[in-house]
Amino acid sequence: MTAPIDALRGSVAHLHTTVEGLTPDQITGPAYPSEWTVADALSHIGSGAVILNRWLDDTITGAPTPDDFAPAVWDVWNGKDAQDQTADALAADRALLDALEAVSANDRDTFTFSFGPRSFDFDGFVGLRLNEHALHTWDVEVAARPDAPVNADAVPVVIDQLAMIVGFTGKPDGPERQVAVRTTDPERNLSLDFGAESVSLAPSEPVDAPDLELAAEAFIRLIYGRLDADHTPTVTGPADLDALRAAFPGA
Repeated sequence: MTAPIDALRGSVAHLHTTVEGLTPDQITGPAYPSEWTVADALSHIGSGAVILNRWLDDTITGAPTPDDFAPAVWDVWNGKDAQDQTADALAADRALLDALEAVSANDRDTFTFSFGPRSFDFDGFVGLRLNEHALHTWDVEVAARPDAPVNADAVPVVIDQLAMIVGFTGKPDGPERQVAVRTTDPERNLSLDFGAESVSLAPSEPVDAPDLELAAEAFIRLIYGRLDADHTPTVTGPADLDALRAAFPGA
């Protein structure tokens, strides 16, 4: 089983390699979300790194994080030009990874981060960063490589964290139903349940003919609203993919 910190290390390396291969025009060109440039997507990665680094330190030391800290960070990053957003994002990204890797075994064992109604241990906290990092890295990479998948280092961890994301991003679309899902690379058997007021995802027993079968990275992108027709690999099964896309408009 891949440890979240190992997966994040691979995702960070992949992002840095990807950005180093981009031209200035690509940096200021569009990312996957049409309203973002690539530099904007990198700014999200960078500002997120700064915020999580503060949360990490405050959680370990027991200090409160000011309520206005995150908005102040976003204001700073929104004021940077594209060149600084890019360079500073890579630096902040590396700094957060270094800080996470430096956490002692004892602090990892006792780590508890509260976010809204949920609490996360150290692996869960790293997983929060990995989710954001993997998808925003894809937002950057796909601008230059339309057939790019989500980085393989991240997929085995992110696929097993999707239940939490589905609860936030899924939109009930009318008929109550279950969609049997099988993913490959890695293989997972899942049940996507549409209720009257909520959507949930849970592991399930394998079925002979799933309603939806696709690569795990593509299913991750579906849940995050990134599986439009132009970025969809081979998908099999009778599930209405357009209806599923509408049910997951994006996180």
